[in-house]
Amino acid sequence: MKMLVCVKQVPASESAGPGDTALPDDFRMNRSDEYAVEEALLIREAFRGGTVEVVTVGPERAAEVLKRAVGMGADHATHILTPEAEFPDPFVTAALIAEHARHRDYDLILAGVMSEDMMQGQVGPMVAELLALPCATAVIAAQVAPASGMVYAEREIEGGSREMLEIRLPALLTLQTGINRPRYPALSHLLRAARQGMETVEAGSPGVPLSRQRVIRTDIPAKQRQGRILKGTPEQKADTLLTIFREKGLIP
Repeated sequence: MKMLVCVKQVPASESAGPGDTALPDDFRMNRSDEYAVEEALLIREAFRGGTVEVVTVGPERAAEVLKRAVGMGADHATHILTPEAEFPDPFVTAALIAEHARHRDYDLILAGVMSEDMMQGQVGPMVAELLALPCATAVIAAQVAPASGMVYAEREIEGGSREMLEIRLPALLTLQTGINRPRYPALSHLLRAARQGMETVEAGSPGVPLSRQRVIRTDIPAKQRQGRILKGTPEQKADTLLTIFREKGLIP
């Protein structure tokens, strides 16, 4: 099987603080994309063959997530390079990925269910639409049957229900976290990645629209409320609660 995994570099959320007016300096691979890489590797191992390619859209620093993916075991990486100050919107990102994948005959395209920074969950379904592929989102389990040309996917839907789908390949799936346990990059794979490098292409293919939105601020909201845990016997807790209410003028 020939598989493509779409990965994204996102700000490390723990590095941003209230009032920050710029993106933080620390970045990492989007977590659900990490699970997508692992799922592709597991499929390759299950059938003892096939290739796993990864692609990302972003500025030069985004190459780090490709190095991590190759370190996990991916066979090939492609970096669709965008200007440092430009953050493509979901449709532009999807258009660039679709243009990259259009004539490469992938059997299966995987992506995380959504990115942690934008949380829109749009890129995967848009890529599927642009390539006229069947798509399943929020997949929590998948089983590929290359002999029959099918993939069987289980996904979460509203109300805690689960839906079982039978999808003909080629197809695109977006995966939830928890579908597997991502492995750590291996030193041997990291060294191989350093030796072989990666394919880099400039964003700006004819027919790909220009981005119409940009990120101007990443912020963690300031804490609005402070929690307090009451301790002691039920009577003591009740007395403390009454005291708090009186101090706040809620009761006489």
